[in-house]
Amino acid sequence: MAHFVILGAGECGARAAFALREKGFDGEITLVGSEPHAPYERPPLSKAGLAGNVDPKFIAAPQTYEAGNIRLMTGVTATGLDAAAHAVTLSDGDRLSYDQLLLATGASARAFPNAPGDSRHIRSLRTHHDAVTLRAVLQPGKRLAVIGGGFIGLEVAATARRLGADVVLLEGLERVLKRGVPEDVAHLVAERHRAEGVDLRCGVSIESLTERDGKAVIRLSNDEVIEADLALVGIGARPNTELADAAGLAIDNGIAVDDRLRTSAADIFAAGDCCSFPLAIYGGRRVRLESWRNAQEQGTLAAANMLGADEPVSAVPWFWSDQYEMTLQITGLADGAVAHLRRDLGEGVFILFHLDAEGRLIAASGIGPGNTVARDIRLAEMLIAARAHPDPAALTARNVKLKTLLAA
Repeated sequence: MAHFVILGAGECGARAAFALREKGFDGEITLVGSEPHAPYERPPLSKAGLAGNVDPKFIAAPQTYEAGNIRLMTGVTATGLDAAAHAVTLSDGDRLSYDQLLLATGASARAFPNAPGDSRHIRSLRTHHDAVTLRAVLQPGKRLAVIGGGFIGLEVAATARRLGADVVLLEGLERVLKRGVPEDVAHLVAERHRAEGVDLRCGVSIESLTERDGKAVIRLSNDEVIEADLALVGIGARPNTELADAAGLAIDNGIAVDDRLRTSAADIFAAGDCCSFPLAIYGGRRVRLESWRNAQEQGTLAAANMLGADEPVSAVPWFWSDQYEMTLQITGLADGAVAHLRRDLGEGVFILFHLDAEGRLIAASGIGPGNTVARDIRLAEMLIAARAHPDPAALTARNVKLKTLLAA
């Protein structure tokens, strides 16, 4: 009987395990995760899940794995991979032989240089355990310092303010959300945070991050010292490639896979945050995406291709972030855009369409309360997938429905 092993019990790995069963695989499936919990959703960790003392939001009830004849191993880590022998060694001493292997090892938070490695007062946010630790300071009378003005840092800042904690947010670049978010959108987000009382500072250089007397201590290059009950480090993530690298698999900003999610070794696939892949709609450009939907989609696609479907990656990238009442949604990749066209949909609600030099729509960015931009972003995603060259005037005209451009 064939045995498929999945390393990484997060969104991607769990979706792949269930997709294998849904697609008719009747062999053995082993899903291995380093955390003590069954697979859970990570986006709530910086949003609703952080606001209350709740259990993880499980992707599926733990008993569902048993019902699907999926062997779920939690609290263990893969320590070795022998691609030639088709075997994985685990931290508990177990050795798993596989016919097909999926690496869904995800990513880890980047540590702040020279900061204490094991501190109660200097944390990142990647796991449920991290969220539980962080909750303790999200209350009136506590001060949170956020290092990094990306999605995670801003989402945590919004949650902390809603719960009454004081927040100072430090970003080294000249604005927040510098990577992949247009300046118009980032400016609106920054002003919303400042209106909520966040002490948001950009262009700041941090000299050191230490702890003293039960506080995190941040020294800036101008010698200002900031003390906080906890410092959250949100300066990006690095793909977990150590296992693949040691096994001799190709690495290129993550585990390098082809457009079918195959690695450089036979019978090994990789998917989700840990891998980089060529994206045909952007000329085969190799990308690595850290997003909830990408993890879902690639988990399902990897399962199909492990069963011989031979289907290429075709999904258009999509990201979202909730902060206060605002929802930010982005589809596509705006790198290389030469035109940025704005469609206003109401006060504080707009979409930016990003076109390349040939007039092709390559990305769209929208912001507004709740789901006000969701439908138009979805239609823009479909236009991007169709490699459309829409009329620029029609994109900016509020009375022209995007659905008509898609039909054209």
